[in-house]
Amino acid sequence: MPQNAPYAPFRRIPQGSRILLAFSGGVDSAVAAHLALRAGYQVIGVHMTLLPGGDSTQRKAADAAAKLGIELVHADCTKEFEQSVLRPSWDMYKSGFTPNPCAICNPRVKFGALMPLMEQYGCAAFATGHYAKAIDAEDGGAILARGSYREKDQSYFLFGLSQEQLARIVFPLGGMTKPEVRGIARELDLPNAESKESQDACFMPPDRTAAEFLHEHFGETVPGGTFAAASDGRTLGQHGGIYAFTIGQRKGTGVAMGVPAWVSRIDASGNKVFLTTNPNDLLRDSIVLPCAHWITKPAEAVEFRAQVQIRYRSRPADATILLSSNGVVFIRFDAPQRAVTPGQAAVIYDGERLLGGGWIP
Repeated sequence: MPQNAPYAPFRRIPQGSRILLAFSGGVDSAVAAHLALRAGYQVIGVHMTLLPGGDSTQRKAADAAAKLGIELVHADCTKEFEQSVLRPSWDMYKSGFTPNPCAICNPRVKFGALMPLMEQYGCAAFATGHYAKAIDAEDGGAILARGSYREKDQSYFLFGLSQEQLARIVFPLGGMTKPEVRGIARELDLPNAESKESQDACFMPPDRTAAEFLHEHFGETVPGGTFAAASDGRTLGQHGGIYAFTIGQRKGTGVAMGVPAWVSRIDASGNKVFLTTNPNDLLRDSIVLPCAHWITKPAEAVEFRAQVQIRYRSRPADATILLSSNGVVFIRFDAPQRAVTPGQAAVIYDGERLLGGGWIP
């Protein structure tokens, strides 16, 4: 795609083809379906059931599909979601990590479980309401790029997609802003046009953290432990389980130290949560990724410059990337980064283009 060419989401897809679209019935998926219809495609919405008892989400999807006049099918993904997202996420929390369920779910469930249904329904492409872009590369491959609306860009969650998946994916909202999408929803009088923006994983109740939800969902007993001072290891108090804490956390420890204190380290083997009153203890100038998934791997480059995003809401940081022959990736930041958190993804960008990423150990 030329440097300043407008984004063309429906690339490679013959006019009039069928498109299978992941359809929650929310504003983004509904407007994505409308844009595909307007572009001359036949849309089949597929609604995922992720948790038992998902009748309310099915009704929401059915109402939106009826308003748009599209066919709606349902896919029971509860087993895949439990095994591929919920269980690994809970196991990580219990081990002192802070997982990113959305980045796990996208390649394994949303795309991994739904894209194979394309053949069953005779579809030429698979679409979602993500704010990201899939673009043709000059070598015939596919590029994953940031959505135009940086405040909502969701490419970070998609770093685990493959070239084969990207070649058949459509992101109708990639070149749009959220206000534009809401404006279309209002014009169409779509259900949920004024619904609040979700800030958490789609399965999350509004009054609980992901860790709390998963603890309750699996009903497993977890051992308590101690808070310890990062400076000298002295015991500062007791806690009910390391799953409830994350690096950089300040509130919710219940430990009064007279000055602000943050979680600086979690020791799963000893069930210890270390607290520091020195914010510089949260800074790291490098990360080592044991392995990485590449969408676009720099050709023949052993060392190159890039930007690295260490969590969804963080700013990309300038860094030097070193690739070893055994697949290990060394990331050295120009400026130390705060609260680099095990379990989160370090996603590597070259400007707008997402190159790849890996899980922070």
